[in-house]
Amino acid sequence: MIKRAPKAYRNIDFLTSGEARTIRILAEYLEPQKRLEEQHITHSVVFFGSARVREGEKNEALDGDRCYRDAEEFAFRLASFSNELEQEHHGFSICTGGGPGIMEAANRGAKRAGARNIGMNISLPFEQKPNDYISPELNFEFHYFFMRKLWFLYHAKALVVFPGGFGTMDELFETLTLVQTKKLQKHEFPILLYDPSFWKDVINFPKLVECGLIAEKDLDLIHFFSTPEEGMTYLKPRLEHIIRNFKH
Repeated sequence: MIKRAPKAYRNIDFLTSGEARTIRILAEYLEPQKRLEEQHITHSVVFFGSARVREGEKNEALDGDRCYRDAEEFAFRLASFSNELEQEHHGFSICTGGGPGIMEAANRGAKRAGARNIGMNISLPFEQKPNDYISPELNFEFHYFFMRKLWFLYHAKALVVFPGGFGTMDELFETLTLVQTKKLQKHEFPILLYDPSFWKDVINFPKLVECGLIAEKDLDLIHFFSTPEEGMTYLKPRLEHIIRNFKH
């Protein structure tokens, strides 16, 4: 007797085929949406930065240990502030790309504050794997970069960017473009860049203005900071204002 064929939604060969790509894309939209709603996530502060930065390591060009420690401390202070706001149902979650380096540091800082935190991993052939500090119920794994980026920013109320490579630059400039073109429907969206000397060496933002490629006011989209204390002084009042005045 011939066996029943598997239902299409249980057929792994079909689901991993080119023909089912739209189903996989839709799944990477709907599954995170469902889980974030179940966990009552409505606000986040997103940390971007290199997976290659390690605690205790530095080289001639970059003090990776300082970057790691400051990312952890800044996330800890933000998560502690969120714990205070949570008493009035205005809390937020620290969100990262879920991997090692700066991502691990930020998740670690949030966990140290006793706060739930989000890790949005992506399947890559190297470097990327979930760190040990992500809240298990908020640990995500993506295949498509663009779906991961959507969920990075969907609930985000601010962005904190530490030194990083191509991936960090990609995420930073996509966010800047969305804010500049008002595709990110938020009246205020703080974008903080850690370590001014690094960023000013790597990207000559004023040159873009000089060449007429961006407006001078576009430079106001970025705020540089050098320590967790500076970051908190700038971000804390803005974040509190944004969240308290947020309308669903």
